[in-house]
Amino acid sequence: MSLQSLALIENWPVPTAAAAVVRAGGTVLGTHGPTDHRFPLASVTKPLAAYAALVAYEEGAIELDEPAGPPGATVRHLLAHTSGLAFDEHRVTAPPGQRRLYSNAGFEQLGDHVAKATEIPFMEYLRQAVLDPLGMTSTSLDGSPAKDGVSTVDDLVRFAAELQAPRLLDPRTVAEAMTVQYPGTKGVLPGYGHQNPNDWGLGLEIRDSKSPHWTGSSSSPRSFGHFGQSGTFLWVDPVAGAACVALTDRAFGPWAVEAWPPFTDAVLAEI
Repeated sequence: MSLQSLALIENWPVPTAAAAVVRAGGTVLGTHGPTDHRFPLASVTKPLAAYAALVAYEEGAIELDEPAGPPGATVRHLLAHTSGLAFDEHRVTAPPGQRRLYSNAGFEQLGDHVAKATEIPFMEYLRQAVLDPLGMTSTSLDGSPAKDGVSTVDDLVRFAAELQAPRLLDPRTVAEAMTVQYPGTKGVLPGYGHQNPNDWGLGLEIRDSKSPHWTGSSSSPRSFGHFGQSGTFLWVDPVAGAACVALTDRAFGPWAVEAWPPFTDAVLAEI
């Protein structure tokens, strides 16, 4: 299977890259590169961790609006990066719900909260709740739920199909996850500066009208997903009816800012 646009990853200044596009039904439209190669995900770990938290919510182990994280914050605040926790430190820098402070610490506290509620270590809960049911046998988490996942394009294609046509969660829960939480909240999108508003769902970044952005100029405002500092991304464009995963082993930087949007535009144009 091939989409010519996916071959553009050959031009990226990275040692190794792989990519794929998948439809809502799970039909893979194309792949390029070593799709079974395991890459560090960095923050593309967060949507996986968020999905596990949403399974815990549907199982009744946690509630979205119960206290979690710093005083006054909830599970929802942690998922939506509005808990007030700092980026990489477990210290409070703002009251909950006021600013979109992108926080690895928030996802670590989310993982701790789910582990305590379920009495299962978070990495094990993620495996039982998400990875095993989706057949993501090459994906693992050994460390922070914010950034320490390792996976393959083949596995993430399964997750990207699930995001488009949920089987593990009620579709209404996934719709909530891709709906803006705390509308109008401003903040910094890492690598892309201040955004007003900096829209976010539950563990998923929502494109809306952000500019600059890591998706394409032709990506619909409803597009959502995540990118990682290890040079990785996963987006879903509900208007296009498709999702794209691209993994590399070179840290995010100016090369990615330059390469990713035209790549996404080429993919969208071809499908």
